[in-house]
Amino acid sequence: MDTGTFPLYLVSGSKGGVGKSLVTLALIDYLQRHNQTPMLVETNTSNPDVMKAIQPEIGCMAFDLDHADGWISLVNLCDEQQDKPVVVNTAARSNHGVARYGSTLGNTLEELKRKLVVFWVINRQRDCLELLREFTTQLPQAIVHVVRNTYFGEANQFSLYRESNLRKIIEAKGQSLDFPDLADRVSDDLRSQRLSVQKAAASMPVGHRAELLRWRNGYDAMFDRVVSHEFLSHGQ
Repeated sequence: MDTGTFPLYLVSGSKGGVGKSLVTLALIDYLQRHNQTPMLVETNTSNPDVMKAIQPEIGCMAFDLDHADGWISLVNLCDEQQDKPVVVNTAARSNHGVARYGSTLGNTLEELKRKLVVFWVINRQRDCLELLREFTTQLPQAIVHVVRNTYFGEANQFSLYRESNLRKIIEAKGQSLDFPDLADRVSDDLRSQRLSVQKAAASMPVGHRAELLRWRNGYDAMFDRVVSHEFLSHGQ
């Protein structure tokens, strides 16, 4: 596949409460600090928390991927914004929409000249892996990285994933990653005040900022492993 334009990043997990929104905020911050201006697609249309936090720093759109129209709009946006990486923050229970309409995206990736890069965020429960297995069959074109959210424990505590055959399948194409924990009082302020990482780094009290920067250093190291420097070299 010719991948001459920027990737389409999908932050998923297909269930609520695993930390998708924080991973999305972190990815946007990472790309911004590497001279990119990503476009956010928010699919949690009932509670678009990431979109509310990141506006007006970058362009944002909200699409409902439970319906065909949302997938058509996503494909058209990817075509119209070829000079930008697109970051999709998915809603819980997204596998239903992927199963029904995901081929609308999958079948156009070659024409769009985009890689589909997925950050699949998990906790330590079995249903995260069951939903991931479904997803990999529904969008086989995707490069999937599993993100162990260490809020739920150290990497060695994710034994269900570590000992599964699914991990071997993922690591044949993608990677297993560890997303750093963020202190509750800081993550709570990010959510309640609807702050982007950049806004938080400029406005939080000094102790909060120190914790935020520790967290940022951790996810920088994580994203450094998988975000292609080929695309980060497209300075604006």
